[in-house]
Amino acid sequence: QVQLVESGGDLVQPGGSLRLSCAASGFTLGLNPIGWFRQAPGKEREGVSWISNSGTPYYADSVKGRFTISRNNAKNTAYLQMNNLKPEDTAVYYCAGTLRTGWGGLQSRNYDYWGQGTQVTVSS
Repeated sequence: QVQLVESGGDLVQPGGSLRLSCAASGFTLGLNPIGWFRQAPGKEREGVSWISNSGTPYYADSVKGRFTISRNNAKNTAYLQMNNLKPEDTAVYYCAGTLRTGWGGLQSRNYDYWGQGTQVTVSS
């Protein structure tokens, strides 16, 4: 079955960097879109970034220029490099995937499989 496992979350100071990883099994990253979402306490889950099966990256305006999504097909792992982190980036970060052809995007309803999440805290 499909399993997505995130790692890399941590406590970091404002302006710092983190790289999140999403290891996939039962799911081929090179053939299917993968997305990164986050959910802060008391807020709805929001899309941060996604990468299409062809490798094209997309970003929410709030993270454009600071976050970079990538994948390593050989390792079947996706990454989210986060630079210049701000306190408002504090949230649980999730990766998500779908096997539905042509889906993806920044809407959580477009994804069928989710990881357990990893906590990112940006604070001095």
